[in-house]
Amino acid sequence: MARVCQLTGKRANNGFAVSHSHRRTKKLQHANLQDKKIWWAEGNCFVRLRLSTKALKTLDKKGINAMAREAGLDLRQFKCEN
Repeated sequence: MARVCQLTGKRANNGFAVSHSHRRTKKLQHANLQDKKIWWAEGNCFVRLRLSTKALKTLDKKGINAMAREAGLDLRQFKCEN
């Protein structure tokens, strides 16, 4: 599974690790992704998603239907878990 948030599309960022002598080496800054089961009221079941922690905070505010619509995600394609 790719390291990408399924609702926001967040992924790794390229950056530099800078030492004390200012030698720079490349490193990846990964998104903080969590595997979560989210209750989907419309489908009356839990949906398993891989989300960033930023998306989890936004999910509390907007709701899963609105965020899935913005991401172009069809929640019916995910298996319902109970």
